[in-house]
Amino acid sequence: MDRMQYNELEIIKGCINGNRMCQRELYDHFASKMLGVCMRYAKDRAEAEDMLQEGFLKVFKSISTFKNAGSFEGWVRRIMIFTSINMFKQRSRQFRESLDIENVEGVFESDVIDKISEKEIITLIQQMPEGYRMIFNLFAIEGYTHREIAVILDIAEGTSKSQYSRARNFMKQVLRKHYQILNEPFQEPK
Repeated sequence: MDRMQYNELEIIKGCINGNRMCQRELYDHFASKMLGVCMRYAKDRAEAEDMLQEGFLKVFKSISTFKNAGSFEGWVRRIMIFTSINMFKQRSRQFRESLDIENVEGVFESDVIDKISEKEIITLIQQMPEGYRMIFNLFAIEGYTHREIAVILDIAEGTSKSQYSRARNFMKQVLRKHYQILNEPFQEPK
């Protein structure tokens, strides 16, 4: 059995008490997964690592607020997501302007995703303009509704919907160009 899962409550209590060994174990256990989360929101690995470090600082600072309701990993993940969003907002004061980038058109074969590695998908997501990337991650990957995204990012719900559509079109265009896929009708999964 995974040591972290077996001793999760003890490690959380140790972190609350400022025990450096417990903090290190918690970090070592979650860092890889959470870096993957941050990579989807960052423009590059260096920025994702900054997001990860900032996120863990928040985890350790607020760990005493974890109520043991739901999974601890889910709680850590939410902190990483919101840390990434906040760092994005701080870095890009022109967030609303970045949401108005010109629409990109394109279509791709529906089975192309099966041919792409996780690393390639993250690289493609990182190529998106920041506004597209943020909304694509929140809607398509994290499962937030457009209404929730509008509240989180302080934008109109319609803006979230249109930016998600533009993000999908951007992704289709990049995939089409990168994989030299013909202009065939794209079928939405059912």
